[in-house]
Amino acid sequence: MKRGENTVPFADDVALSALAGIEGRLLLVDVFEKPQRFRLAIVGQDVRDWFGADMMGKFTDELDAKGLLKFFAAQASATVETAESTYYHDGFARLLLPLWGGGYVSQLLGVITGS
Repeated sequence: MKRGENTVPFADDVALSALAGIEGRLLLVDVFEKPQRFRLAIVGQDVRDWFGADMMGKFTDELDAKGLLKFFAAQASATVETAESTYYHDGFARLLLPLWGGGYVSQLLGVITGS
């Protein structure tokens, strides 16, 4: 997904169809800068089932930060600030990867395993 020597993949290079087999565990998160907020643009079916609520299109600060979303905003903020992948584990595993667009980290690609 990375172009040339860039350290962060570009958001428009992401092809979720290339991630077949894990699509149910994926998240695509839109990043807003001022104020910093995170909107769940795409949420895989497994993640929706584990969370037990409709999450698609919602900002994380509109949802109960429980279970799969525990410390999500903090992790997402760290991913944006460092422009590096972050990992969180607490009975499940969550990996967030930064995606570049418009001169900043504009999206996050995430995968969650376990529940």
